[in-house]
Amino acid sequence: MRVVIALGGNALLRRGEPMTAEAQRGNVRSAAPMLASVAREHQLVLTHGNGPQVGLLALQGAAYSETETFPLDVLGAQTEGMIGYVVEQELGNLLPAEVPLATILTMIEVDPADPAFDNPTKFVGPVYDKEKADAMAAEKGWVFKADGPHWRRVVPSPEPRRIFEIRPIRWLLDKDVVVICAGGGGVPTMYPPGERKLVGVEAVIDKDLAGELLAREVGAELFVMATDVDGVYQDWGTDRQRRIARATTEELGGTAFAAGSMGPKVAAAVRFAERTGNRAAIGSLAEIEAIVNGEAGTQVVTAR
Repeated sequence: MRVVIALGGNALLRRGEPMTAEAQRGNVRSAAPMLASVAREHQLVLTHGNGPQVGLLALQGAAYSETETFPLDVLGAQTEGMIGYVVEQELGNLLPAEVPLATILTMIEVDPADPAFDNPTKFVGPVYDKEKADAMAAEKGWVFKADGPHWRRVVPSPEPRRIFEIRPIRWLLDKDVVVICAGGGGVPTMYPPGERKLVGVEAVIDKDLAGELLAREVGAELFVMATDVDGVYQDWGTDRQRRIARATTEELGGTAFAAGSMGPKVAAAVRFAERTGNRAAIGSLAEIEAIVNGEAGTQVVTAR
């Protein structure tokens, strides 16, 4: 099968871990054998989140007061190269030498009228307590929202509309290259109203919705969203919570999930399954082989 796997930013850099290159590489190195097993049996396309990484780069830039912090589109491009480099290297160390890998800088178009710009929901960066979050909001003008017991910065997360590099991505897949692309949801770009000049956008496209668009555009037979939990839960956070092992798009479409975390994953899974008739899945990176085989995570299918 042609399989697109979206790696969550928190799967690459786990909650509570120091935000260091060593910690991220260690997590990628732990994941690489599982991804390599998938690549040996299927044609693999990888995309990934970048919330913790782009948030850290923003903080590092803000610490240098001589100039303005780089905008989020530029930081997104940086993380595509940074994460792609580590994934490509660690995965390449396990695959046969003749298996080519490539990381593609990927720009994705968004709509300047997208309502997401009026309601930021995408978490980026590390977690804070309420006092620290309030202080940073006052100092930097950032917006913070609760993420479980902690607080994190949120930014607009508009819908992806078009992948500009889709043709070279397809060319590479035709040559059996393991492609890493659309990292962090792609670099957000737009054409301002009345203009045909492409510009960057201060936003982070949701990587699951971008991954879904990517999966459809490359003709994937399976779209997997790998994260740090083992599936989609009904009644999450209550004593009635239970993992949903398998569900139809109709069943999931009528259930509400958290907008900043599981909601986009469920929406992406439902959209992919409905538009292609193929399977989507959500689950833990540690169980990626079983998820691909339909034996773990939450499997999302159409009723027909």
